[in-house]
Amino acid sequence: MHIAVLNGPNLNRLGKRPVQQYGNETLAQLEARIGAHASHIGVGVTFFQSNHEGELIDRVYDDIDDVDGFIVNPAGLTTYGRSLADALAECGVPYAVVHLSQPYRHRGSDMLDVFRDRAAAYICGLGWRGYAAALDAFADTARSESD
Repeated sequence: MHIAVLNGPNLNRLGKRPVQQYGNETLAQLEARIGAHASHIGVGVTFFQSNHEGELIDRVYDDIDDVDGFIVNPAGLTTYGRSLADALAECGVPYAVVHLSQPYRHRGSDMLDVFRDRAAAYICGLGWRGYAAALDAFADTARSESD
């Protein structure tokens, strides 16, 4: 099993962004934790981060035949990234949405998340552990499908 992790705008600034909201780990540290967990459960993982929606869409299409799922943190694209949300929903590969923090806490309970409704899983507020939970869900699904 192989999962592609896509991180959206501003996540390259982790560790420098408001630590009370996003924590003090850098993106490299976050990816190391996720990679270690993936290795522990026997899942291959690749990482890609971009501040540009088109680059994230290109990556979805580049990876579509080589992955069993996507984990996406849309970050700054959460409310307006319809093109990326559509690419993920239409690619025929399941995806999980992960937010490091609780976006509804900072943006209000009526915040729009264009990724939420079509995601196989939606995880908020667990920090890096949200990615681990998404990896676990993909691995558990694969195991149950092979039984």
